[in-house]
Amino acid sequence: MPKLKKVYLCSACGDDFPKWNGQCPSCKEWGTLSDFTISKNKINRDIKDSYALNDILKNEPAKRMNTSLAEVDRVLGGGLLPGSLILLGGSPGVGKSTLSLHICSELNQKSLYFSAEESEEQVAIRARRLGIKTENLFLSGESDLNGIITHIDRMEPKFVIIDSIQTTFNSDLDSLPGSPSQIKDCGQKFLEIAKSKNITILIVGHVTKEGTIAGPKMLEHMVDTVLYLEGDDRYDHRILRSSKNRFGATHEVGIFQMDESGLSEIKNPSKIFLEERNANVSGTSIYPSLEGTRPILIEIQALVTNANYNAPQRNVTGFNYKRLGMLIAVLEKRMGLAMGTKDIFVNLVGGLRIDDPAADLSIISAIASSTMDKFIEKDIILCGEVGLTGEVRSISRLNQRITEALSLGFKKAIVPSYSMKEKLKNVDMDLYPVKNVKETFKILFR
Repeated sequence: MPKLKKVYLCSACGDDFPKWNGQCPSCKEWGTLSDFTISKNKINRDIKDSYALNDILKNEPAKRMNTSLAEVDRVLGGGLLPGSLILLGGSPGVGKSTLSLHICSELNQKSLYFSAEESEEQVAIRARRLGIKTENLFLSGESDLNGIITHIDRMEPKFVIIDSIQTTFNSDLDSLPGSPSQIKDCGQKFLEIAKSKNITILIVGHVTKEGTIAGPKMLEHMVDTVLYLEGDDRYDHRILRSSKNRFGATHEVGIFQMDESGLSEIKNPSKIFLEERNANVSGTSIYPSLEGTRPILIEIQALVTNANYNAPQRNVTGFNYKRLGMLIAVLEKRMGLAMGTKDIFVNLVGGLRIDDPAADLSIISAIASSTMDKFIEKDIILCGEVGLTGEVRSISRLNQRITEALSLGFKKAIVPSYSMKEKLKNVDMDLYPVKNVKETFKILFR
């Protein structure tokens, strides 16, 4: 009988402790510790050889596998890299399994799809609905880790999908599927398989109500790439976003549209997001966002009304709530606008979520526009970080933002004066450099 030791693993930070606590001593999160049984017996394994870096550099770099889905390849950094472990997270029904099937059908490589949540027949029904027909895709309802390894050894696929990590389990462990110990162990095994066999493994994972991958945070640490498929029931488009990528740019996004036939790529998301815009109406502005390396124009809407209750409402969709409070304080303190008795609603049209401070100037201008009931010209964009003194700070990659706006017919841009040091190329647009919010409002609300 192997000697067993019980420790308590934190699902948030991945640290383990000899005894249970209500609060994790490391990350200070509450209710995240759960028991994890480990063996004290030493595992006999061969020691891996070491290699000289110069010898490795002589080898040709691994070629990526093109998925034929431009939006997916963009997010991944050029395609699937052999030997990589990818984690795909998203809320139930957002389209994780659908996207996985689309990748398999377009990859043109032997693929093995393990569906622990659905039977092979149920997956086939979805494939028939999506119009997926390929001779390179094989299905299995296996959920036991040992059985999955056996299938991989037998089939020798180039691409493997595990749907999902929360339902996969190792029968050698005395714990339920989805527990931190099971997720940690299965994730480690899949990592070893991907590296040793030089195959690409995509793990599908469910998310919590906070929007993070369910299970120990360590799972995100051990994988090479973390992708999130985001979507809102009110909209028919889906956003594939990379939050971690060892072999490409982080925070890159791909835009898809969901319909009866599955997910279709959106080549020009800026045009889609702006096509229903109502111009010459107060409380709207256009912000040239930069998601990874991709510029996307976003309409920002703000509505300011007199509060009917003692506590004014502050509602925001797609932007940081605390940063919105800071911008409102700047409006009241530096610009003299009375905001303490106003209900303020801010919405980023299209369901996009941004955390770039460069959106500050566009958001604060939209709020001021609604407050003063003066509209912002329809052919102008705004970008710049706003400080506590009302100054407008410089932003990165201004040229890319302006070029995207220019391609969609915008003629004017209000930008930070300090960003004008950047060498702008092929810019046939009227630029208005500003140093503070006051200068911005003089241009907008003459």
